[in-house]
Amino acid sequence: MSDNRHSRFDCNECSFRSLSCKLIAPEDFELIRRTSHQLFYRKGETILKQGTKATNLVYLHKGIVKFNFENESRKNIILTVVTGPILLGGANLFFKETNIFSLIALEDCEACLIDSKAMKKLLINSGKYAIMMFEESTEMFQSAIFNFISLAHKQVHGRIADIIIYLADHVYKSHKFTISITKKEISEFAACSHENVITTISKMQKEGILIFEGKVLEITNYTKLVEISKYGR
Repeated sequence: MSDNRHSRFDCNECSFRSLSCKLIAPEDFELIRRTSHQLFYRKGETILKQGTKATNLVYLHKGIVKFNFENESRKNIILTVVTGPILLGGANLFFKETNIFSLIALEDCEACLIDSKAMKKLLINSGKYAIMMFEESTEMFQSAIFNFISLAHKQVHGRIADIIIYLADHVYKSHKFTISITKKEISEFAACSHENVITTISKMQKEGILIFEGKVLEITNYTKLVEISKYGR
């Protein structure tokens, strides 16, 4: 648990407030502001826990989180990895009353916990806002869906290439970045063994496709990486 749990950032500068107030009045958004909590999470802390009652949405202002799912055999699967700013957990408003996955901070994060009851009250009063929230809540699952398509149709090398490309293009938005996830977590993301990840990344380094030193990963041949993603070799 973080010693300095409460975070302080200006609600007036919040991108979620700006987006919401395009569809609802600023005075209506005050219900969300009054019932929300600004919190700080350190790397490794759980923000939402799978199986617990879904009482909050999370607006991630800053940081990177992973979506963890533990199956009946207690095997951990990473569904996707996302970076802020982004709304998380919105699917619980429409589909389920318990959290269907865990959200875990991969680095220090700043977030608002938004009261689900307050949000539902606003959605009932504004059809356009409800549609926007539905779109926001389903958009975050796109990367998870694409990842499962990759798992179903690609060999290990292709799946690992997919994940590196996804991290570069959608999470870190750079071909050189300090990676927040471990090789073990990459294996949970790619549904393969830890050894598969080590062997594949080592092969990519030898072929001059990427450089991986410490926590810094640099893609040096993006075209070849995309080729591996497509053909698995």
